[in-house]
Amino acid sequence: GVGEEVGGGGVSVQTVDYFKAFVSDPYELGRIAAVHALSDCHAMGAEPTVALALVTLPLQVAASAEDDLVHMMAGANSALLEAGCALGGGHTSEGGDAGLGFAITGRAPSAAALLRKSGLSEGQALILTKPIGTGVIFAANMRCAANGPWVVQALESMRMSNGPASKVLIAHGASACTDVTGFGLCGHLLEMCKASAHEATLLLDDIPLLDGALECVRAKIFSSLAPANMRLRHGMNSARTAEPTYALLFDPQTSGGLLASVPADRAEACVAALRAAGCTHAAVIGTVGERAGAAGVPLVTCE
Repeated sequence: GVGEEVGGGGVSVQTVDYFKAFVSDPYELGRIAAVHALSDCHAMGAEPTVALALVTLPLQVAASAEDDLVHMMAGANSALLEAGCALGGGHTSEGGDAGLGFAITGRAPSAAALLRKSGLSEGQALILTKPIGTGVIFAANMRCAANGPWVVQALESMRMSNGPASKVLIAHGASACTDVTGFGLCGHLLEMCKASAHEATLLLDDIPLLDGALECVRAKIFSSLAPANMRLRHGMNSARTAEPTYALLFDPQTSGGLLASVPADRAEACVAALRAAGCTHAAVIGTVGERAGAAGVPLVTCE
């Protein structure tokens, strides 16, 4: 949410995110959970300032719980410090499974300076900064059906902060942005189209994918959240619905990349700058079309 103006000018923004552990390493969980939570601020073009941790530890011996907590917070701090965000405190509880989340407070110069989902304009290019596929990769990992290198690449992607990408996108004239998380690429793009009242075209062959994602889909391995996301198909129009890449549009992401719109004549330079900043899979994946027509007409076309 966006708050009122704060002292010295500017506005405050507040976000919160939380998920259950999907990796056994508490340091890894801490790092990824913090990057994931910070992404809401980065997607808005705000600078995160303070984080409060929301921790769930499984019932266990006190010394073991304390050790896990220390490692979680160490991993989280590695991401928070990179972002210039202080860990101000938090709350710990016990539960059946480990989980971690953060409430983040950020700041922007003004409400007008914030990137929102409603900023799409006709003719702009759509840019995605990270590959998709974390949902199917970790669904396969839970079944012992994922190759080691697939998981390693997915973890590397999830560890990477969206902070540098946000700055590059803003420098190249981005007018709309969101982070790609639980609703999948399709769900978050549809949110932008609805908020902006514009249609969009996705170029299916240009969407960056994690290694192994297509193999998982071909093996009919999907995230447990994918069926709910598939209900968004009514907002899509495509002759390629039987292709594995189409199914990945609905794959829920953990610590996914940023999806943004930039002027078409600056898109190539933007992608080059993103790759130089470490987003090696950044790509133009589509275009923003004309203003949306009648209600019920699909907002996104996949080609």
